[in-house]
Amino acid sequence: MPEDFRVLIVDDDFHVAKLHATYVDSVAGFLALAPVGSASLALQAIHSLRPDLVLLDVYLPDASGLDLLQQLDVDTMILSAASDAESLRKAFRRGALGYLLKPFTAESLSQQLRSYARYRRLLGQPGALDQGSVERAKRALIPGDVTPAAKPRSATEAAVLESLVAGEQYSAVEVATRVGVSRATAQRYLSSLADDGAVDIQLRYGTTGRPEHRYSLPAS
Repeated sequence: MPEDFRVLIVDDDFHVAKLHATYVDSVAGFLALAPVGSASLALQAIHSLRPDLVLLDVYLPDASGLDLLQQLDVDTMILSAASDAESLRKAFRRGALGYLLKPFTAESLSQQLRSYARYRRLLGQPGALDQGSVERAKRALIPGDVTPAAKPRSATEAAVLESLVAGEQYSAVEVATRVGVSRATAQRYLSSLADDGAVDIQLRYGTTGRPEHRYSLPAS
């Protein structure tokens, strides 16, 4: 299976940082590193630990997180109580991939992280990108709406769903390989997702005439 995405949390409130770390660790495919509480410690940790993603607060004791953002050559999302439009515009202007207002739920952060994982998978495909790939990667960073009535998904079911790339079709074997589970497990979750309408199924006939189920995301 692919290695977990390593996440550094930068927040001067130790208790909040610890809580957010538990949120990160609860999401399949993500691992929270030891949080740090200042801009200077963040620079040291990023240099030594090389995280995949930084979750950065705006209000730090020694610098603004938005100023620190300019110095970082690493994927970064802002997690902050700063709700003014100028902070938001500055964050995106300086390269933030997302902006989550405090306080937020574990599910809200989970959605952001799953969106990030999908973004990384889309950009991890071999070969040059076309404009369609660029647009899919941009859309992948926007979490889907959460409805209270929606059935909660297990970590494995979410991973199966997120392994599917828009516009592509996959067999159960291919999905199993991408997620790192058995074919039977992938088949079970794909069938459940199809029942929910989250996945489309098509039949493809091979040279032997034996049909094969192919799975894809519904056309938007």
